[in-house]
Amino acid sequence: MIRAADSDFLQAMAVSSRARDELARSELSDAQQKSQLLCLGPPAKLVLGPSGFDVIAELKKRSPAEGELDGTLESPEVQAGHYIAGGAAALSVLTEPSQFNGDLEDLHAIAALDSTVPAMRKDFLVSRYQVREARLAGASGVLLIAAMLEADQLKAMLDTAFELNMFALVEAFDQADLDKCVPVLEGYGSAIAKDGRCRYLLGVNCRNLRTLQVEFDHFARMASHLPQGMPWVAESGVHSVEQANDLVALGYRVALVGTALMRSGDPAHTVAQFRAAGEGTCL
Repeated sequence: MIRAADSDFLQAMAVSSRARDELARSELSDAQQKSQLLCLGPPAKLVLGPSGFDVIAELKKRSPAEGELDGTLESPEVQAGHYIAGGAAALSVLTEPSQFNGDLEDLHAIAALDSTVPAMRKDFLVSRYQVREARLAGASGVLLIAAMLEADQLKAMLDTAFELNMFALVEAFDQADLDKCVPVLEGYGSAIAKDGRCRYLLGVNCRNLRTLQVEFDHFARMASHLPQGMPWVAESGVHSVEQANDLVALGYRVALVGTALMRSGDPAHTVAQFRAAGEGTCL
């Protein structure tokens, strides 16, 4: 388990991701990858509810901060099926192998479960190639972490995602991240397309990915700095309906929830409970 004092976790993940990117390119060239993409149909659309609170439900086998999470898991597909039954707007699938025990095969299997519920690749992506790789594995969306990317690199990866009709969750931790990513996102126009499809979301992670420390109050501190007109996603540290209610009051539109669902005895019901936060009720 990586501890805060041992390393800059985000930097380590970036180095690992670049190595995976190089290996993947050696096995499947850019030209071959683009050719295979021509054979795919359109990805599932991310559509947020007209009111209330949406949940991106995460399949996470392991957390570097909390250890194994899948000890009682029947299978990733069964767990994802519970999320779908609970009304998750999208499924987030960890594909990072070294610290999260993730795999692109998990993404492929989960994305195939329901053609109407989009799956998002959650990883420490560093290239356009990895965005295309996500689409080939069935993903309808990708997580892009602003702290890992220069503005022009972020834009290039967003361009690739949008060319493939994918959505992007762009994650920020602090004001410096917002200063970098918000102007890029604003350059694409509305987050919601005319057909109701969500093209991008702005996430705030209350876990500092450099140290792995979580502070739920970080959501409140960041809320006043977030631009109106973009769906805000609260990432990490959401474990209770009370917390979801607090997020709704702050203006967050979506929560990305992983550990609480992986440890729930009834994940479908837990997803439904979080969703009900937008109505101020608990099922």
